[in-house]
Amino acid sequence: MGKDTFTLAGREWPRVTWWKMKGMRSVYLTLWAAMITSATNGYDGSLMNGLQSMDSWNESYNYPTGSTLGILACSMSIGSLISIPVVPYVADLLGRRAGVVVGCVIMLFGVAMVSIGYKIALFVVGRMILGFGLGIAQECSPLLVTELVHPQHRAIYSSIYNSLWYIGSLIGACVALGTNHIGGSAWSWRVPCLLQAVPSLCQLVFIWTVPESPRWLISKGQLEKAKKILADVHAQGDLDDELINIEFDEIQQTIQLENEYEGNSWLEFFATPGNRHRTIILVTIGFFSQWSGNGIISYFLPQVLKMIGIGDSNTQLTINLILSAVNVVSATGICFFVDYFGRRKLFLTSSFSMLACYVAMTIALARFLIAKEGGVKDNSAANTVIAFMFLFYIAYNIGYSGLLVSYSSEILPYRLRAKGLTIMFFCVDLSLWFNQYVNPVALDAIAWKYYIVYDLFLVFEIFIVWKFYVETKEIPLEEIVRKFDGERAVLGGALATEKVQALSGTVGRSASADGGEKATITQHEL
Repeated sequence: MGKDTFTLAGREWPRVTWWKMKGMRSVYLTLWAAMITSATNGYDGSLMNGLQSMDSWNESYNYPTGSTLGILACSMSIGSLISIPVVPYVADLLGRRAGVVVGCVIMLFGVAMVSIGYKIALFVVGRMILGFGLGIAQECSPLLVTELVHPQHRAIYSSIYNSLWYIGSLIGACVALGTNHIGGSAWSWRVPCLLQAVPSLCQLVFIWTVPESPRWLISKGQLEKAKKILADVHAQGDLDDELINIEFDEIQQTIQLENEYEGNSWLEFFATPGNRHRTIILVTIGFFSQWSGNGIISYFLPQVLKMIGIGDSNTQLTINLILSAVNVVSATGICFFVDYFGRRKLFLTSSFSMLACYVAMTIALARFLIAKEGGVKDNSAANTVIAFMFLFYIAYNIGYSGLLVSYSSEILPYRLRAKGLTIMFFCVDLSLWFNQYVNPVALDAIAWKYYIVYDLFLVFEIFIVWKFYVETKEIPLEEIVRKFDGERAVLGGALATEKVQALSGTVGRSASADGGEKATITQHEL
């Protein structure tokens, strides 16, 4: 494929410039209203690091450590886990936008309880409610983004979505550093908690400026409305545009065929070799996103820094701020090269690089703590830990920051997309719950030796990525099914598969761009 074209339905189409397309420009400038859900999640990660560094918060909750600190941190993940049975039905029945609204309303109740909280139980329950709402919103938002944007821009926007986690993290780090100077007042930690409501309030107002997913509208029989949105966003409102008609036919026919001939129950994920392959990817990518060693730093950075002799709260918060800034640049920067390098190559590069950085951190931390036991402070070892901590996150961001949600979304057919993302997020929340509850206990108990667990897990991660992760570079959303199901895939439009031809019983012929013939199924034949 040339750099000035993209592929759809077996043909090459000229690339578009989004800011020159009226409808596309309008939607892309308001798409932030869906994408900031990820920033809300990132803000919480940085917030927990910030709160642990604040004397006022520690005093309010009697200096929590070990399992108490773990339950305070993991309560949000517990709330997200509880939302799992509800999420796909909200997304599929109410729509992607309405799902975001439902999630935001619930999150606001959680923020109120956390900010008022003066007892551990109230703080924990508030974070559980916050996590429940986030669980709904964080699935509906990427579905809306992935299913709405132009095929040329899917990789960039869907990967940027999850990278905005670090924007929230950076804001949280700045707020925590600033309010820490309020002094001994409880407002130094209540203000950051209250500000967690701002993204949800913005989404409640501005999400209505973003069109609904045309794929969801098609699944509900609202064909005219869906086609108009496709035309407005992808072709400046031209309903007769050739690309729009081919894109609409491929989406509409594929969803219709899925509804008629394929199931969408949870058992479908184990029913065929292709779906079992998808399930392996969904489960592993969910665990890999949190069990690559990043969970220690994301939620318990102050503990790690104390291990290497950095106990001053302002210094901890400053390091947290700088780390967040580096993550913003590295995570968002790689999103613009996803289609250049390809998903599989980025995942492998990320996993190998993380392993190298984590081994270096393990060795440096061990040297520091062993020297400390002998009464010597090894500053070079401490600096090495910090340096490789930054390099580790750059390595992590190459693969898992943006691609976690975008890759999980695109490998799924429409009928399974909401449930498939639910499986992935379930694994993320389960691994987060484990990390946030177990990590502080393990760090207290075995210190640097706990890092060896993640060194070994990263080796396993590399093998799974190499064995099962397939390339989806520059393949339109509906057509990715062929990578998993081959000619047994359910795919309508100009590239209708053998299975679809057999199911329809009637196959038309249409000339392809290179003069050959391709199988196609016309609307009346379905």
